[in-house]
Amino acid sequence: MNLIPSEIDVYGVYLAPLLVAASFGMAATWVTAHLLNRFRLSRWFAYPPLVLLSLGVLYTIAIGTFVVPF
Repeated sequence: MNLIPSEIDVYGVYLAPLLVAASFGMAATWVTAHLLNRFRLSRWFAYPPLVLLSLGVLYTIAIGTFVVPF
């Protein structure tokens, strides 16, 4: 297994793996925020923007580890 991250080719444009993972992580955070606001669950958090920031970081780490190929 190659442990050195390589760029992802999208129609001739090379993207860093962290950029791809962060894009998918922020999309997943946006969906989670929409669902939390839709079902009024974000009112139980003391500071919802901090919760959403931490979810973005966790999603980015999880997607970068398990989804984005190296």
